[in-house]
Amino acid sequence: MARQLEEQIVGRFPVGRRLRVLDVGMGQGAQALRLARAGHQMTGVEQDPALIAAAREALAGEPEGIRERMRIVQGDGRDTGVHFLPGSFDVVLCHGVLMHLEEPDALLAGLARMLAPGGMLSLLVRNSDASAMRPGLSGDWAGALAGFGTAPYGLTRLTATLAGIGAPLHTWYGVRVFTDTVADDAALPGDMDTLLAVEERAGRTDPYRGVAALLHLCGVRG
Repeated sequence: MARQLEEQIVGRFPVGRRLRVLDVGMGQGAQALRLARAGHQMTGVEQDPALIAAAREALAGEPEGIRERMRIVQGDGRDTGVHFLPGSFDVVLCHGVLMHLEEPDALLAGLARMLAPGGMLSLLVRNSDASAMRPGLSGDWAGALAGFGTAPYGLTRLTATLAGIGAPLHTWYGVRVFTDTVADDAALPGDMDTLLAVEERAGRTDPYRGVAALLHLCGVRG
């Protein structure tokens, strides 16, 4: 996903431009730190005090120039309008958040308002169109059957939502096409570069990307 995001940033903005980036639900700050190291001005919003503490600890180990480029705000991602003015950011990230909300449309509308004209909204969401895949491939037939009944918040609905909030879908990728059934504690393979190359290729190729565990969608504000 980091490679996909970099591809979109490089393709949309002039090389060397220092972007204003908002990361809503930043977790421990891994993505925000990566972009701060690349020279961008980062603002991270996170609600969980433990995750904020971990992010601050990681940030403390960075050089001063990077620390100065990153601001951390404790708060709910649905309250971006309380903390920031509309149009304040060139890029807004919301990765792994929507899947925890029953009705994420209000959050998405608020995030779109944070975008400057031509700004990009990057979303990472669970692919509810393929929610039967993981249990099915693992032999959990009851889980696979239940997966078919998952309330859809997949590509079709998200495409319509992005169009409705003024940040229509520009492109999308699949994430974790072949590796979603690998155990979290599994050892990294020796041919990790090849694995990543396969996942990256599958994530942009039909029909593989359509059955990925996650979808990475990029919308652009007109």
